[in-house]
Amino acid sequence: MPIISSRYWNMVHGWTPEEVKKDKEGLQTMRILGANMAWFLEMKEFYIKSNHDLPNMENYIYTNFIK
Repeated sequence: MPIISSRYWNMVHGWTPEEVKKDKEGLQTMRILGANMAWFLEMKEFYIKSNHDLPNMENYIYTNFIK
């Protein structure tokens, strides 16, 4: 499972939209996260169109340690 990252915690702070607009660092983090997500989706689409298959997922193995 891909995990798309940014540069710090993916959140903004504020009780109202006006307060959120003042959180410049949080807004920058969200812009970077959005750009990274868009880039990942473009690369995934490119990979699939170039006749490559995505990796197969293995079936889950569940272990119960209480015996």
